[in-house]
Amino acid sequence: MVLKAHHIKNSRLPALAMLLAAVHLLGGCSTLPKGREWGQDATFRPGWQAVRESAVRAAKSPYTWAPLAGAALLQIGDWDSEVASWASENTPVFGSQQSARDASGILKDISAAAWLVTALATPSGDTSREWLAAKGKGLAVDATAILLTGGLTSAVKNWSDRTRPDGSGNDSFPSGHSSSVATFATLAARNTQYLDLGVNYRRTLDFGFGAIAAGTAWARVEGGVHYPSDVLVGMALGHFVAAFINDAFMGLDDPSAGSVALAVSPQSVSIRFWRVF
Repeated sequence: MVLKAHHIKNSRLPALAMLLAAVHLLGGCSTLPKGREWGQDATFRPGWQAVRESAVRAAKSPYTWAPLAGAALLQIGDWDSEVASWASENTPVFGSQQSARDASGILKDISAAAWLVTALATPSGDTSREWLAAKGKGLAVDATAILLTGGLTSAVKNWSDRTRPDGSGNDSFPSGHSSSVATFATLAARNTQYLDLGVNYRRTLDFGFGAIAAGTAWARVEGGVHYPSDVLVGMALGHFVAAFINDAFMGLDDPSAGSVALAVSPQSVSIRFWRVF
């Protein structure tokens, strides 16, 4: 099936509308484990142990090492160039190189909106003052991850000096679109873990975030502006930075651990199990 860029563009508004509706429906309707709020405990001085553990956990994530392994395998023979040439010549998904490039920009915008909406939808206090203070701290941590990803991507581009497949520049490695979208997708997936959602709904959202990241990466290859290894390393870089920064500095519970919270109201009694991956 061929996806034209205007098809993706036309579907962007309904997708963003659904995400914005999530803020109204989910924002402030629950609290994090131990009664804390998203962003409330964010700190830029988490301690070396938290920094070290978060870095190791982010490096061990399959979303970090699997793309790197794939990029390494593509260096066998001339696979990297062969896949890039085949994709840009046949454009099996997007129909043309221009449509692929346009789609990558649209998907990047959608991923950024998904991150922002999920961040705003997380519980951060009942009063305006509490909400603004917690959100400000939490968004500062996320912004650090986004800016750091961009800075590292630019630094590696300058160092590698790799010519793009279409010869349009010497900044092919790694893909900036892929690293950015991977950062947004990882942060959005982290945020959904703190929303009062069912397991299946949360998994669907996480799958959607991953699909947007993968679609963006492939669009850059099909558009003729990147090799497969460029986008795979970009995805690994973006995920590592986002996971590391979020886990180390947000001050939330260990993403590898779970906790149980008892919620009591006049209408019901419920037990919630929280787990962040």
